Amino acid sequence: MPTHQAINPQRRALLRHSSAASLFGLSTFSPLSQAITPKANPDPWQRADQIIGQFAKPFKFAKRDFLVTQFGAKPCELRNINGQVASDTEGAIEGVIPTPQTGSFDCYQAINQAILACNKAGGGRVVVPAGNWYCAGPIRLRSNVHLHLAANAHVFFSANPADYAKYGDIDCGKNGKLVISRWQGNDCLNYSPMVYAYNEKNIAITGEDWTSIFDGQGGTPFEDGSGNWWDWKGRKNPKKPIQFSEVNVNVNNPDNLDQLAPSLTEDAKKLVQGIGDKWRTDSRFLPVLSELGIPTARRIFGVGHYLRPSMIELIGCHNVLLQGYKIQSAPFWLHHPVKCRKVHINKVNMDSMGPNSDGFDPESCDTVLIENCTFNTGDDCIAIKSGKNRDTQFGPTRNIVVQHCVMNSGHGAVTLGSEMAAGIEHIYAQHLDFRNMNWDHDPLNTAIRMKTNMNRGGFLRHFYVRDVSIPNGVKTMPAFYKPLPDSVIAPQSVPSTAGAVITIDCDYAPADDSVRTRPPVISDIHISDIKVGTVNIGGGNYSSYQAFVLLGPVASSYNGKTKQAILPIQNVSITNCDFGTVRNDKAPWFLHHVQNLQLKNITINGKSYSETIST
Repeated sequence: MPTHQAINPQRRALLRHSSAASLFGLSTFSPLSQAITPKANPDPWQRADQIIGQFAKPFKFAKRDFLVTQFGAKPCELRNINGQVASDTEGAIEGVIPTPQTGSFDCYQAINQAILACNKAGGGRVVVPAGNWYCAGPIRLRSNVHLHLAANAHVFFSANPADYAKYGDIDCGKNGKLVISRWQGNDCLNYSPMVYAYNEKNIAITGEDWTSIFDGQGGTPFEDGSGNWWDWKGRKNPKKPIQFSEVNVNVNNPDNLDQLAPSLTEDAKKLVQGIGDKWRTDSRFLPVLSELGIPTARRIFGVGHYLRPSMIELIGCHNVLLQGYKIQSAPFWLHHPVKCRKVHINKVNMDSMGPNSDGFDPESCDTVLIENCTFNTGDDCIAIKSGKNRDTQFGPTRNIVVQHCVMNSGHGAVTLGSEMAAGIEHIYAQHLDFRNMNWDHDPLNTAIRMKTNMNRGGFLRHFYVRDVSIPNGVKTMPAFYKPLPDSVIAPQSVPSTAGAVITIDCDYAPADDSVRTRPPVISDIHISDIKVGTVNIGGGNYSSYQAFVLLGPVASSYNGKTKQAILPIQNVSITNCDFGTVRNDKAPWFLHHVQNLQLKNITINGKSYSETIST
């Protein structure tokens, strides 16, 4: 049975008439009014142990199996084609990749019927046996269902966007049957993710080992012969110029704001739109809808738009296990739990080198354990988030532990932000190997990365890091922050995009956000016991360009009419760290608008530092 027939009529009414806050049964969250720092714990790592202890008992499912072959699933044969194996700012990297033969049996109905039957029976395990399986549509998880891929089971999701606008809960006419989603921190109706769950309890996705593969075919040419998912990013590819993408003006979006907010003053329109017509690109039009307070029911994307779906997105779920599989070639983010509680991801191999291929992005979640995972990603390995613009109703992200993971390629290994409007707190990262195995051609840009700006705002506090090995350093050539024209920060002076081991960037990509009226509040960050090695690159043995960058909020980036307190980064400690040999030996770190930075027994280029600094 197509999943869109199972929608609750009451939820449909809420979607039609209510804002996103009431849609999810949540009150609107005000980060500034609730940003009250709790009393300090003498040993903050005790809280990390308590979070880990929440996962001591294994998840339980009924001992009954539902084989997808019993519901009609049939394996497929493969063929090799030319496609993209990676994509970066210089364009696409081509390679030979496998894909299902044309005309392969579609397992969409069989897999989803097995899940529905399992759910109806009270739960159990849905098993995908060894073999290659073609799925032309999303897998919809249900409560008490454990989806398991056997060893050598490889699920290929179709390279056809239309298949993810057929089965959603919400019939949006010419835009397709869509699902409630969240795209880069903003709520919308969009293409379904490849694996999707909404308000479910006790769910699991597991594999036997890393031969159990979910394949999003992000770089595989679409089945109609046009482009691929990664092309929708709009990155340069001289061989295949892309006419339509998330960064091109979309004629399906209104050409003025009068159609959306007729009572808006001219000054307010100018603030929301910014300069030129870039606000009409899909990636910027959705934030405009958030700034205007347009309810989710009217934020309709899908067919005719170019917002790529996440590979696995779980919204409003409780008790989630993700374990033991490999996920590759995702169209967009690999894992995106939103407003979930008690999520455990363990022993998952995340290998996707496309644009925006974040590995694991928990957003407005509480109690999350990330451990024993390997990341080789085209963007941040882990990126902890909590909403953007005015979409803060799900509240902050809190109580997350990251441990025993390996990070190779990626923009940041452990990242907080940039979408953090509702706040982030009580995050613990320990016993990590930022191995950076691809240092000679695709290195980690930075290791520990925090990013926000005057648009994303929010608070970030109580972030603790210890025992991190970075044997091959990070990128040793800088990628500089681009300040706004009237900034007090000189261009080409702050390597906040790439080149520092630790980065706190409070003016991240300021030109990307027209509304910059919410200053962030950053405090209580404590990092210790980091060991950074060197590599022979660019004429010497280096570990990074600079040891750390702390770019506090830049007052000139604020464009609100009312005065706001623009606070410095406060109470940061960096202790017992060896940063190796930085390329910029004349300025081993950069600081702006920082109060009470405590350096204790840190070594840079062989020199030891112990001092307290405020700028």
